[in-house]
Amino acid sequence: MTDIMIPNLGNEISEAEITEWLVGIGEEVEEGDVVLLISTTKTSLEIESPLSGKISQINFNEGDLVQVGDIVGKIE
Repeated sequence: MTDIMIPNLGNEISEAEITEWLVGIGEEVEEGDVVLLISTTKTSLEIESPLSGKISQINFNEGDLVQVGDIVGKIE
């Protein structure tokens, strides 16, 4: 299994809100596919799949605040 993590957002930003999951548990993704959208006080970002596989776990829901480095989901 591989983790989907919130990357370092720079500029002293330590948290973001999950605005939308574009995939669900059990869905197949390809490396580089956008799987989730997050927003900060300064910007919105797309989080890409680190590899090809199936979404096996989602740890946070839309509207949840997450910290840099949080594991928001898993791919197997």
